[in-house]
Amino acid sequence: MSRAATWALVVETTQGIGQRKHTVARVLAQVEGSREAALAELERQARDYVPEHPGSPRRRRLLRTADGFLLVVEGSWQTFASRFTVGELLADSDAPPAAEPVAGRPVPPPPHAPAAGPAEPAEPAFGPDEVDEDGIPVRPAWLNRPGLS
Repeated sequence: MSRAATWALVVETTQGIGQRKHTVARVLAQVEGSREAALAELERQARDYVPEHPGSPRRRRLLRTADGFLLVVEGSWQTFASRFTVGELLADSDAPPAAEPVAGRPVPPPPHAPAAGPAEPAEPAFGPDEVDEDGIPVRPAWLNRPGLS
């Protein structure tokens, strides 16, 4: 009996502004089953996706590509893009171990992840250890610490 394929839904999006603009990739979700089912879920995610930039979007276009979708959002000053792709998951270093089958007993499916709690705040467009050309931290250590108002 063959195992259903697992598909990773990936978004590569523009982060930062100006000279600090760069692309960041992350896995939005994983889908088990057919590639067509994964592409349908990817399209749903792409249509609902709200990128961090631009802050004041003027035009939003979603394009179908050979391997997914491309979201182009024009802002007042700059245009930002998010590429959505689907890829078959071949390896995952953080996957739970597979259960060992017991003779005469079917292997139960792995438990599903618990429901997501409150959404975590988005990561900043720059890392906490990033420094400018002079070696000065871009983001002060005290910024966004709890208890500071």
